[in-house]
Amino acid sequence: KFLSRGQTLRLNAFFITLFAATVPATAADYPVKSVRVVVPFPPGGAVDLYARMLQPRMMEALGQQVVIDNRSGAGGMIGSDMVARAAPDGYTLLVTSSSTHSIAPHLTRKPLYDPLKDFAPVIEIASAPNVLVVHPSLPVKTVKDLIDLAKSRPGQINYGSNGAGTLSHLTGELFKLQTHTNLVHIPYKGGPPAVIDLVAGQVSGLFTAIPTVLTQIRANRLRAIAVTGLKPVDVIKDVPPVAVTIPGFESSQWWAMFAPPATAQEIVDRLNAEVSRIDRKSTRLNSSHLGISYAV
Repeated sequence: KFLSRGQTLRLNAFFITLFAATVPATAADYPVKSVRVVVPFPPGGAVDLYARMLQPRMMEALGQQVVIDNRSGAGGMIGSDMVARAAPDGYTLLVTSSSTHSIAPHLTRKPLYDPLKDFAPVIEIASAPNVLVVHPSLPVKTVKDLIDLAKSRPGQINYGSNGAGTLSHLTGELFKLQTHTNLVHIPYKGGPPAVIDLVAGQVSGLFTAIPTVLTQIRANRLRAIAVTGLKPVDVIKDVPPVAVTIPGFESSQWWAMFAPPATAQEIVDRLNAEVSRIDRKSTRLNSSHLGISYAV
């Protein structure tokens, strides 16, 4: 049965509309609607805080709403996988850390994604060291104190992490390896849940990003005993590097923005350019000189 002329026109219009909806926007008209930035960790952690520092500046630069969407779980791989499978139109982006792209996929038997093939890298944003914090009730004030205590109580001192396979976890394992101590690992679904339990005394220590625990350090709810970079950080300048006690010990992380694979290069270039133009001086002030080295 043949279609009438009117039915044919309506059908053609339908397919034209459908085709237009599936074709990625170009730099000339991008963006024409709000942009979602997926953060694969809970609110309040370093990745989330950094994404929210960028949010208002991205809104100003792009002229559209920028919505932060926290999708935590599996050491950040769940949220990252969402972006890997999203439409390559520039409206779903990922702000994440080295934990999801340099570490987690290589520690998983069946990773959800390939960090090299399943993302279009937009820009490396920054890098920074972590800090080792302990509950004030733990009778340690230095790295040496912690090593001595752990050796006197093998298997009785634990430490939390941002999740299995994250930099927080591997930094703790590196510490154990180099100090020959038996600390028990307690994984969490991100830094903030680990911090809550640490403040409550449910775990003894934690390696995590400085922004995640700075308020608790200043309020004396947590004790900072070392940073994992090779030099002190301005905001906690009296806290020495772990390397003072363990020569060569270093653990730093980076933050970066990614888009889904096959995103048009024009859109990637536009995002790269806009994030690069963001006022780094004002972002640095907002981050309180947290030892961040800016890549943009």
